[in-house]
Amino acid sequence: MTERAFVLHPDMLHPGLRAPAARLAEAVGLTAAIEVEVMGSEVVPVKKAKPATLMGGGAVERLAEEFRLLEIDVVMVDAALTPVQQRNLERAWNCKVIDRTGLILEIFGARARTKEGKLQVELAALTYQRSRLVRSWTHLERQRGGFGFMGGPGESQLEIDRRLITERIVRLKKELDQVQRTRGLHRGARQRVPYPVVALVGYTNAGKSTLFNRLTEAKVLARDQLFATLDPTMRRAVLPSGQTIILSDTVGFISDLPTDLVAAFRATLEEVIEADLILHVRDAAHTDSLAQQADVQAVLADLGISEAAGHVLEVLNKADLLDAAARAHLAQRIAEQGNGALCSALTGAGCDDVLALIDRHLAARRRQVTVALKLAEGAPLAWLYDHGEVLARRDEGLATEVDVRIAQQDLERFLKKFGASVENAENLALLVSEAPAVPENLVSGG
Repeated sequence: MTERAFVLHPDMLHPGLRAPAARLAEAVGLTAAIEVEVMGSEVVPVKKAKPATLMGGGAVERLAEEFRLLEIDVVMVDAALTPVQQRNLERAWNCKVIDRTGLILEIFGARARTKEGKLQVELAALTYQRSRLVRSWTHLERQRGGFGFMGGPGESQLEIDRRLITERIVRLKKELDQVQRTRGLHRGARQRVPYPVVALVGYTNAGKSTLFNRLTEAKVLARDQLFATLDPTMRRAVLPSGQTIILSDTVGFISDLPTDLVAAFRATLEEVIEADLILHVRDAAHTDSLAQQADVQAVLADLGISEAAGHVLEVLNKADLLDAAARAHLAQRIAEQGNGALCSALTGAGCDDVLALIDRHLAARRRQVTVALKLAEGAPLAWLYDHGEVLARRDEGLATEVDVRIAQQDLERFLKKFGASVENAENLALLVSEAPAVPENLVSGG
């Protein structure tokens, strides 16, 4: 049978970007994501946090009676509870109590599909559980004897459980270190191929996976549901200039994301750190869009990424949910700033603008050079068409001259691979340094 749940948001009366009602609505959405039946929800004012129960005694007693009448099985408290608070509330309410961290871990545990994702979630869950053994386990007071190989004489069950969890955590960290090394090798392979990597980041349920599917024609799971995507996915996409990129769909961010979870998913988030461009996808129609933006920026800052760095672009999604006036206002703001796009991943409107935005910013980071090639050598010419943007070509006799816009690192790879086929290889470094800047009308897409 489906468990009956009740959601509480303790309002600590601290001013912030989010209204308590909006925080409660998000908590209800999180709770619904673990497939329980939400019977009710409430904002509980908390003037001063109580060490024993977080909220006041009167509220605890009143809620106990309400939960008894509704036959509640589990209460989700949208805050970080100490083990003592969790235990005391369970005794007072006679039902299971989980806090925000425990709920997010529950969702992640249900959604992880790849071996890597499962390892990351298990590490975060065990780290969380280790601090709560006093609350969670009913047999901890028992003493047990033994022969030394299962915890020596007199070792309590609590100590055994904690030791076993610690040993498992050590093993998981070693496995994740291997995952990290493997990801590093994959990144190295991509750099040799090389295509620019564009990472999608954003608040959970901002529409990243829907946009990813629209731009790459992939079929990644996309639902109107918090944390529908956990495991990172990469696909190729082609820009209007003909350049190929690798688009990366990542796990969604959320406010008050558990520290243990951020640490566990570090290997995955390194894909964001290493990306050539980052698209910050926002739900433009959400009432808390600005607060969500601030939460994502905080996580990016923790990863050492600043939106002022110039490689973080803003994509305002779900434009189809806005009225005409709001759409016009956002479109004007984006046109003035020049570093964003307005779209609806669901309908496809504006998605061409997103690709053009990526194209412009990647083009602005490339140099324009002229390369003279022997026509008999077709491979170097094909390589330039695949990895750069050929602007002009002049064939004369047995040679051809190509004006191409290309990234510096790609140019260096080209010379290393095909230097013998380039007529002016010894002078190309000079050409690169003396090449005129890319015209403004090309950078802006004109």
